[in-house]
Amino acid sequence: MTGSTRSSDGLDVRRRRLLFRSWHRGTREADLIMGRFADVHIAGFSDAELDQYERLLDALEADLLGWMTGVVEVPVEHDTAMFRRVRDFHFAAGR
Repeated sequence: MTGSTRSSDGLDVRRRRLLFRSWHRGTREADLIMGRFADVHIAGFSDAELDQYERLLDALEADLLGWMTGVVEVPVEHDTAMFRRVRDFHFAAGR
């Protein structure tokens, strides 16, 4: 069980793959960060946004958690509009 609230029905192959990866990061915390965000937003991403999201999924779980919590400074290559969207999604909603 992934925790996903979104079905992959109706998504193209790339979005299905990214949704799956979002919920299978390796740690439950990273799954919740990326998976919840993907459940809400993956269907509406442009190709450029999918590229940014995919690069963010390539980051190590420990790094991602450090960046999200502010314990570690976000490196320039990951300090993107997509990273800020993911971070803001969780903090604005108190997730």
